[in-house]
Amino acid sequence: MAKTFDIAIVGAGITGCAIAWQLARYDLSTCVVEAANDIALGASKANGGLVHAGYDPAPGTVKAQVNARGCELYGTWAQELGFLFRRTGSMVLGFNDEDRAHLEKLRQNGLASGVPELAIIGPKRIRELEPRASADATCALWCPSTGYVDPFEVAIAALENAVANGVTFMRSAPVEAIEVADGADGGTAADGKGRARFTLVTPAGNVRCRYLINAAGNGAADISHMAGAEEFQMVWRQGNIVVLDKEPRALMPLYPVPTPVSKGVIVTGTVHGNTVITATAAVREPGDTQTYASDVNALLSGACKLVPGLDTRRVVRAFAGGRPVIQGTNDFFIGQSAVVPGLFQAAGIQSPGVASAPAIAERMEQVLRDAGVNLRERDDWNPIRRAPDDFDRAPLARKEELIETDPAWGQIVCRCETVPEAEIVAAIRRRPGAVSVEGVKRRCRAGMGRCQSGFCQSRVVAILARELGCDPSEVLLEDAGSWLVEGPLKGVR
Repeated sequence: MAKTFDIAIVGAGITGCAIAWQLARYDLSTCVVEAANDIALGASKANGGLVHAGYDPAPGTVKAQVNARGCELYGTWAQELGFLFRRTGSMVLGFNDEDRAHLEKLRQNGLASGVPELAIIGPKRIRELEPRASADATCALWCPSTGYVDPFEVAIAALENAVANGVTFMRSAPVEAIEVADGADGGTAADGKGRARFTLVTPAGNVRCRYLINAAGNGAADISHMAGAEEFQMVWRQGNIVVLDKEPRALMPLYPVPTPVSKGVIVTGTVHGNTVITATAAVREPGDTQTYASDVNALLSGACKLVPGLDTRRVVRAFAGGRPVIQGTNDFFIGQSAVVPGLFQAAGIQSPGVASAPAIAERMEQVLRDAGVNLRERDDWNPIRRAPDDFDRAPLARKEELIETDPAWGQIVCRCETVPEAEIVAAIRRRPGAVSVEGVKRRCRAGMGRCQSGFCQSRVVAILARELGCDPSEVLLEDAGSWLVEGPLKGVR
């Protein structure tokens, strides 16, 4: 039997999760439908996590309208949702007079879009702000509002709070077809006066809804097509990314002068102290997540131009993903479908999608209001999510308190990131919780460190099997079919 909601959101990337959080405050039943078995497994996972300030998009574009506003909202978001966010500032480095002219254009772009405190600075100030920046840089665009996050942590935090406020999450539910009924009357599904217009056909069960929000990332064109709405094509603009081991002091984000299709090779710190080099931009076959030697070499050489002393031998991981770009436009598509009333599009959310997510959610709320959707705030809405205990970052007194309450907090499973068994158990039991090794990794960083799970993976598999009530051979690395254990090598009779 199909489940009925007022609103269904297709896609549990950072955009879909942000919209779910934004709408959770209203007296509407909402469901997030995700094809994969966890949150943020698409473009939201495969990026550098930069909260770009908003000087790059052309003024007047949808990107420009939501980028600066999203960056501004991140401070409040981090406080309410309990995720790590560092507003470090950034520099775009220039090396000649031509670069300086381009930096001035970026500054003017930013001023037109409301980016605060932009300034062109010289070599002395560059070195004061980031001593490791190239001594060959003659000028830079200094932007104090730039920052960085773990994008999957933001998505997880937003959806956890949304679920705590009554939103339903359906995982492993790829949309196979969409049935659209003629017309829709007033009211809501909750009060029994509304009539569902859309039926989403999924292997996990059908979902009926009055309003449908397409936030499917690289699958957005397919969802739009299935609903009989706008026809567009997605381009898989693939990016390779390299992660270096932790540094004593995290680098400020350093950018080169951008190209027409990319911000170029960027070097940045992370909220956990690693250095990330991000990202190449090459149009490849949809779904290609392979890393390429030519791309990795381009990243390493580009990084060394910005930070000559960077030790690129300290690579711990290279990975790749695809930006969801709409063919023929370099802008976001946010609004109600002009073809199918009741369908709302949040498509083409490429970079700066992470930075823009809070403002995209805010904008989608306004689009729904403008379409006549009745948004009445709930009396019991709670926007606050308490951050889970992070044993590695906790003060000594808190560590001792945790171990006193449960000795499993003292049983270290992941040595690189100092993750104890109890923290892994908590990651699995959260709502929505981890159901795979990578799901644990994204929530508490077990396996994220220097050895890349060489020591801890078998322990994590055992804990998942115990908590999920399954055999270790059924535990997945990530999505369906990614089993890690075939069976026992030898047994006891």
